[in-house]
Amino acid sequence: MDLGIAGRRAAVAAASRGLGRAVASTLVGEGVRVAICGRDRERIERTASEIGAIPLVADVASTEGALAFADAAREALGGIDILVPNAGGPPPGGFADIDDLSSYIRAFELNCLSAIAMCQAAVPAMRAQRWGRIVAITSLAVRQPNPALILSNTARAGLTGFLKTLAREVAADGVTVNSLQPGMHATERLRELYGEGMSDVAGGIPARALGNADDFGAVAAFLCSEPAKYVSGSAIAVDGAAYAGLL
Repeated sequence: MDLGIAGRRAAVAAASRGLGRAVASTLVGEGVRVAICGRDRERIERTASEIGAIPLVADVASTEGALAFADAAREALGGIDILVPNAGGPPPGGFADIDDLSSYIRAFELNCLSAIAMCQAAVPAMRAQRWGRIVAITSLAVRQPNPALILSNTARAGLTGFLKTLAREVAADGVTVNSLQPGMHATERLRELYGEGMSDVAGGIPARALGNADDFGAVAAFLCSEPAKYVSGSAIAVDGAAYAGLL
């Protein structure tokens, strides 16, 4: 299938590895010019060299860093047609473990406000040109909260509400806004967390397998495509049937 996005310009945040890298790599393969960011200069430059993207050093854990990335990507690419907000997760813990509000504030900035800042930087030009794609990477914990991830549950749920509202506001301008909610994928981060226990994690998923990051990238690329122009305001689980609810 021709996705119809060759020559478009994409900014993919936090893409030095994992799902962000997979999305960026897939977009490059579709002929998109892609700028990616990460905090570590050596790592982001190595990734960019491997996949054919433009490396930018930025820390999107803050709104200032998120805006700096969006501004740098717009300058490097000449504009942003596709925006993929993405960031790492806050520390784990439940309500009893997180006893200071500052942890919630930091998590909200990391997993909600930073993405809003990137949208503020990119959406006006998308509306003006009457074409744009926003595909945020959030978490399955938005749909099915994990009791050990209260910070992520809270912040990413807030972002999902923002994205749904934004989608309705910009739909008539040719701009789509969606989010992907990944379940367990075989990434470096998961290996760091579970090590040899990754097979046990896979056994608890109905698909009996961990997700493949490249497959996730292909799903994201489709949402960025021309054929997906009527898909907007959706929060899509990519989880091997792990989510058990009807809606």
